[in-house]
Amino acid sequence: MRKSKEISQDLRKTIADLHKSGLSVGAISKHLKARFSYLHMKYLFFSWLAVFVGSWVVYVEYSSYSELCRGHECKNSICDKYRKGVIDGSACRSLCEKDTLYLGKCLSAKPNNQVYSGGWGDLEGVIKCQMEEIPHYNLGAEMEHRKEASSFNKPTKGTSVEKFKEMVLSHLKTKVGEQANLPDLVSLVFSVADYNKDGLISLPEARSTWALLQLNEFLLAIVLQDREHTPRLLGFCGDLYVMEKVPYAPLYGISLPWVVELWIPAGVRRSMDQWFTPSWPRKAKISIGLLELVEDVFHGTFGSFLMCDVSADGFGYNDRHDLKVMDTRHIVPEATFQKAMRERRCDTEEDCLYGADCRTSCDLTKHQCTPEVTQPNLAKACGALKDYLLNGVPADIQEELEKQLYACIALKGSAEQMEMEHSLILNNLKSLLWKKISHTKDS
Repeated sequence: MRKSKEISQDLRKTIADLHKSGLSVGAISKHLKARFSYLHMKYLFFSWLAVFVGSWVVYVEYSSYSELCRGHECKNSICDKYRKGVIDGSACRSLCEKDTLYLGKCLSAKPNNQVYSGGWGDLEGVIKCQMEEIPHYNLGAEMEHRKEASSFNKPTKGTSVEKFKEMVLSHLKTKVGEQANLPDLVSLVFSVADYNKDGLISLPEARSTWALLQLNEFLLAIVLQDREHTPRLLGFCGDLYVMEKVPYAPLYGISLPWVVELWIPAGVRRSMDQWFTPSWPRKAKISIGLLELVEDVFHGTFGSFLMCDVSADGFGYNDRHDLKVMDTRHIVPEATFQKAMRERRCDTEEDCLYGADCRTSCDLTKHQCTPEVTQPNLAKACGALKDYLLNGVPADIQEELEKQLYACIALKGSAEQMEMEHSLILNNLKSLLWKKISHTKDS
């Protein structure tokens, strides 16, 4: 209606102008036909353009969704192997026979790493499944996958339990290094593998466990299973596993359409990310959780780990405002990281970066990356928390908190090289925050 009205008004104006110019009725008629035809073609063109762009956007979105969200394929593949007796696990019957474990909303970011929200009876969880190949994170390159078919052919038929223990021990030694308490870690792995608690490890259980041990997140779930900052492992079937759902994520920030993102300055965007956050005492409690996580992964019982992407997207929290790790794929064993860095060639410092936050130096005399990170986990955590904590901070601790955060961010070198200073700053920060919120209900 609006377009018709605009055309009508345009034509009336044109007729009035032509009358003033003294043209004949025939000439005016010809001019009007040409003018009307031009306007008609103009609006027709833009209408078709709008339809074309809209259709293209729908096609791209559908293609992207169909490529990323292949949960039914994943389930069919896993259940087929379960029914053939190749794999077994605590979630297999619920997924493949009882249908009490179901896949809900697709959350996948990569086609071969299927992620879904879902339910398992009364429990809410996040279901993760590997498609076609198990992703091994080759630290010699930026998150490249080393392809290994997930055929569940290890261990082979006839492998004894003792031989399987040796396989697991050797694998864990490669992953976390010699210094870890490996026999206890092997025992933990076997307690998870023996899901029916019959004291035996069947071949299908062993194959599922071996496939899962190739995944960083599964290893971290075992290493940190007694810590409150890691979501619980609820169950598994083959290399499909179910983690406890984190109710509130990411840690902070709002999601905007990419078209809107283009027009928002970086400074304004950072301020917007802090609009929808809990009250400051609750933010302080969540932040203490992140500092405790740094302690847990630094020289823990089962080795040291490096946090290579400390961004808000990787963390969330529960109803009690306890911090929870959302994505542990970028928390890597230090031993694995150092071995890979020693083998990496470089020409500039940028060649020695893994993930977003794990950087080492480039030895230009040898054109090799050095194994030690230039910034410890604590400094990265403080950088992620700076705006989060300083926004709305009580005036009586603002100056001291800001001073401690900047001292923390300035930490250089590995935590092992500066263990005393690292521990002092960590304890001071935790004490300052606890002292401020200890008298509140949020603590």
